[in-house]
Amino acid sequence: MDGTVLVADDDRTIRTVLTQALTRAGCKVHATSSLTTLMRWVGEGKGDVVISDVVMPDGNGLEMLPKISADRPDLPVIVISAQNTIMTAIQAAEAEAYDYLPKPFDLPDLMKRTARALENRKKLPRRDDPVLDADGPEELPLVGKTPAMQALYRLVAKVMNTDLPVLISGESGTGKSLIARAIHDFSDRRTLPFVTVTAADLADLEGPARVLARVKGGTLLIDELGDIGDEIQARIVRMMDVPGEHVPRFMATSQGDLARRMEEGKVRRDLFYRLSGATLAVPSLRERVEDIALLTDHFLARTEREGGTKRWLSKDAAELFRAYSWPGNVRQLENVVRRLSLTARGEEIARSEVEAVLGHQPETGPILRGGDGEKLGTSVARHLRRYFDLHGAMLPPPGLYQRILREVEAPLIEIALDATGGNQAKCADLLGINRNTLRKKITDLDIRVTRRRKLM
Repeated sequence: MDGTVLVADDDRTIRTVLTQALTRAGCKVHATSSLTTLMRWVGEGKGDVVISDVVMPDGNGLEMLPKISADRPDLPVIVISAQNTIMTAIQAAEAEAYDYLPKPFDLPDLMKRTARALENRKKLPRRDDPVLDADGPEELPLVGKTPAMQALYRLVAKVMNTDLPVLISGESGTGKSLIARAIHDFSDRRTLPFVTVTAADLADLEGPARVLARVKGGTLLIDELGDIGDEIQARIVRMMDVPGEHVPRFMATSQGDLARRMEEGKVRRDLFYRLSGATLAVPSLRERVEDIALLTDHFLARTEREGGTKRWLSKDAAELFRAYSWPGNVRQLENVVRRLSLTARGEEIARSEVEAVLGHQPETGPILRGGDGEKLGTSVARHLRRYFDLHGAMLPPPGLYQRILREVEAPLIEIALDATGGNQAKCADLLGINRNTLRKKITDLDIRVTRRRKLM
């Protein structure tokens, strides 16, 4: 790499790591913990690329982007942030950041993006939209630091101001409707209506006309497309083909795999291809276990802001939250946290209190949905393809092989330990590995060995 990189971050360790890595790569580096200093350097014409944190001691990095854009339109800015919410990604896109990475970031990935910025030095297309107000977005529980969620956030930011239809898939309770609402609320159509319809709204011949009159060029969300019959699907196709000035943006949600349902003849091909202009897959909580603690803290803080008691999970309770399957996903997690906030005896929520609440959750069937006779290899391939798709035109961060092995190996061992009641000898025999190997894997994968209940 060849060029000068301006680094702004209040974390000395991050400044040191980036300075050393970029210097070894052939760059000159100016690093600071002050946005004031960064803006002075920019004003003096220094730097070919900027890498900046968002929350700084003397201001917000995102708020500096419009001025940098005005003064140095050819200067790419890469935003890095520990605020791992969808709104940070959207605000970065709205403020025309060249790129956005959540913390903790993958250093080789950041280096590749910096090299690309140095090569391109091109400004992204400018929009005249204002930077988003930071007050409202924090209320949306679209929080996540895992790679799958961060990739989803970047895709949302990319499709937000296009006219492409959007198909949002995911299990019940993952936040599909919230994603749709966020795309509308921070898009060019934000001042126009957002209308959600079900099969009942389109059941009679006049239904489509009434819906189009309501939406008035805004956003039309079709809820659970997979549950809609063929006749109403045909009406939706005709709605999408209606010409005119005030054509709405179409979005749809679905719990199932619509591509497979299309192959089975349950979803019309013409409708599927019209709606799948952009496809967003919202991961289940089982696919982003690391976000459970983040979401729990978010919901506890929200309850406190609403006048509730300040509470937190005990270490054992947090472990139970992490180990639970959450078949109802984020919606179930939020309901459980709210109930515990009201019923907990003390400020610290005990494991026994969590067990009492989770023990009364309704039966939801097998944890591994995707079933319907689908082979494990097919299911794994489908999830891996979705992981690649979530990164859009970019490749996932390096180290994918070991990362995927770890993602599969850790839950396999945890479930096997559960099934054998925590007996490591039986677990090793079940897995077909040496007991010492099992112990080493438990240590390497940071699997907490506690008293486990044998699954029935």
